[in-house]
Amino acid sequence: MPRPKLDRRTQARLLKIATHVGALLPLALLLWDYWFYLLGPNPIQEITLRTGKPALILLVLSLACTPLNTLLGWKQVLPLRRPLGLYAFFYVCLHLLIFVWLDYGLDLALIREGILEKRYALAGFTAFLLLLPLAVTSTRWAMRKLGKNWKRLHRLVYAAAVLAVIHYLWLVKSITAQPLVFAAIVAALLLLRAGPIKQRVLRWRRGLARKGTNTSFPGGKQTSEAGD
Repeated sequence: MPRPKLDRRTQARLLKIATHVGALLPLALLLWDYWFYLLGPNPIQEITLRTGKPALILLVLSLACTPLNTLLGWKQVLPLRRPLGLYAFFYVCLHLLIFVWLDYGLDLALIREGILEKRYALAGFTAFLLLLPLAVTSTRWAMRKLGKNWKRLHRLVYAAAVLAVIHYLWLVKSITAQPLVFAAIVAALLLLRAGPIKQRVLRWRRGLARKGTNTSFPGGKQTSEAGD
């Protein structure tokens, strides 16, 4: 017996719940490992990595929502852009807090020196500065007040994502698979937003939809013409 399909509201609710649970899971696991002394011989480095990577993953996922709708017509993922982006910013804040507090003891002179002298720190801090106004203006009130400028402002997320990948690449100091995978994914997501490519994808989808209709109703066009 086939399972009944979930209505759109139920799907949206379940997706939101999954988003919140998935976004908070890395923090829960980090707190668990901290509580039970499972962070290894260099806990500060471990905490830094385990707040930076979720930030990048969630930022990439927030960027993926629009291309997924373009490619596959998954409109239900579009409302997830805001919570995913805010969770990404939350982890970015934790990541930065660990850098300035645990690493540099809130010493402003040392922090400034560290950011200016370490290129990965400069890239990461610049990404944080770009994300800050986006997080502040993520409310409906801000959208109404800014109008068309809201979309223009939130395009800064593209630059922030590129800088976040550069931060990761420079941080590892060697060519490894993970940063390159993130770089490739971000590049693909940005390309899918380019006007000509997006239009091609939409035309391809419409062509598939028409083929599907013709396959479902073979000879439908001829029957209709005969009936007329």
